[in-house]
Amino acid sequence: MKNEKNNQSKELGLKLLKDMYLSKKFEEKVQHYFSLGMIHGTTHLSIGEEGAAAGTCEGLEAQDLMYATHRGHSQAICKGIDINLMMAEIFGKATGVCKGKGGSMHIADKDKGVLGANGIVGAALPLACGSAFAAKRRKQDVVTVAFFGDGAANEGACHEAMNLASAWDLPVLFVCTNNTYGMSTHISKVMKDTDIAKRAIPYGMPAETVDGNDAFAVYECIKRARDYVAKNGPMLIVENTYRISGHSKSDGNLYRTKDEINAWKARNPIDKMRNDLLAAKTCTVDELDAVDKETTELIDKAVQFALDSPYPELNDVYNDVYAL
Repeated sequence: MKNEKNNQSKELGLKLLKDMYLSKKFEEKVQHYFSLGMIHGTTHLSIGEEGAAAGTCEGLEAQDLMYATHRGHSQAICKGIDINLMMAEIFGKATGVCKGKGGSMHIADKDKGVLGANGIVGAALPLACGSAFAAKRRKQDVVTVAFFGDGAANEGACHEAMNLASAWDLPVLFVCTNNTYGMSTHISKVMKDTDIAKRAIPYGMPAETVDGNDAFAVYECIKRARDYVAKNGPMLIVENTYRISGHSKSDGNLYRTKDEINAWKARNPIDKMRNDLLAAKTCTVDELDAVDKETTELIDKAVQFALDSPYPELNDVYNDVYAL
């Protein structure tokens, strides 16, 4: 039994590490090509938050649904969207997962259960109530995850969605990625009580707070929460983490000190996972480095796929505008 548990921990640890590496390296490439003027529009990076995304998505079942935020690259990658198609999408290419029409903030793939991201703060929460209501009516074993940030916790849509989900016992897992900043404003300046988990109290739903930089802890938390939500109704999970980069590409990141940023860099989720696996003697350095190398090659291939892909044809502009 002990060996079986170790093997499971090794398999899980390597899967989480791979997802985190893919997420970070994907966004580093996006950042690079955006700076060269080869990616247009804007991008919202989640470098530093990879543990929250990987642990959450790995803790779900394949049939579960998800609404990401505008900072949703890592969430989409960890839910299983093809990185080639994602990279092409961000480059605006016809081979993109949304045919180059969605871009960074609107990546979706219903076959992977990713029902979309949204540039509107807090928009995921009421949408999640809709798909959860449908699953409940159909008696399906499907949980819908609504990702949102600490800033969205103050939006009316957040409270309306939590109230509705609670009143109707909808299978919604509300997941707050708390990176402590809504754009450039620290959470302490907009909340008298910064314990977001308490937001669940008036709606009669349970809540749990977890270290979002500990992918193992997030995974265990989400597994428990997913089981509860499927049987009983909504739950709130708060994943405390940190975005290393600015809010968006136009953010000069002048509102945070270098000491603060460096302190969070030192406890980033990828290094933590590597250190934990080595300390437990679950994996060797060579095995971990192999994952590092493999993901670098995969991301390089994704970039090349995007660069080699054609742009959409002009006469295709009005296709896919409406769902029929």
